[in-house]
Amino acid sequence: MARSSWYYQPAPASAETLELLRRLDQQYTRTPFYGVRRMTAWLRTQGHSVNVKRVRRLLRLLGVEAIYPKPATSAPAPGHRIYPYLLRGVPITYADQVWSSDITYIRLERGWLYLVAILDWFSRYVLAWEVSNTLDSDFCVAALDRALARGRPAIFNTDQGSQFTGHAFTGRLLDADIRISMDGRGRALDNVFVERLWRSVKYEEVYLKDYPTVPAAIDGLGSYFRFYNEERLHQALAYQTPAAIYHDRMATA
Repeated sequence: MARSSWYYQPAPASAETLELLRRLDQQYTRTPFYGVRRMTAWLRTQGHSVNVKRVRRLLRLLGVEAIYPKPATSAPAPGHRIYPYLLRGVPITYADQVWSSDITYIRLERGWLYLVAILDWFSRYVLAWEVSNTLDSDFCVAALDRALARGRPAIFNTDQGSQFTGHAFTGRLLDADIRISMDGRGRALDNVFVERLWRSVKYEEVYLKDYPTVPAAIDGLGSYFRFYNEERLHQALAYQTPAAIYHDRMATA
């Protein structure tokens, strides 16, 4: 786990802010196509008196910039290179052909964490994951290092967030001779397999529990990802597990 995970102190957020974050997270998972104004209108229908500026700030805390365009939230840092999207119309036919990564918000009883995961598109196998209390790039690089210890894909796809466009992340991919692909701005479907993973994680694990501490969250997520990889049957995989498909990759390739 990333070192910051173990030394995390709960964020000093009010009960009202935490409730708004929880509601936004759940609604975002149901309707990832909602922009700031729709989210604001939806919260008002739920009895919350909020304005667009506050909802925009909360969505930035959620780290959901890959789903729809918002001012400067999914922009790369100055000087970071943006790579073209390479996967439009490309058939995914074998494991380790395409990996992708994304970040999502994980709620705690009195704070929150960010979760990054790296997924193999063909098998839906979660190769690595990490958590952090900030959106700095270190935990994303740590997850990438763990995934690359298993193997390497032909193409690695991410959004245009600064965590993925920085040299620390892209440099590792280029050194491993991996082609880099990045989603178009505001195109949720460019990374659809990871978006589906987040829905499964949220509805089957996170929303059923309120993690009291970071270690509890790490334990819960670790158990869930083992279940997801090794036991959860996927309709898209002809009711096989991601592990069964991924570990058969040599024969498939």
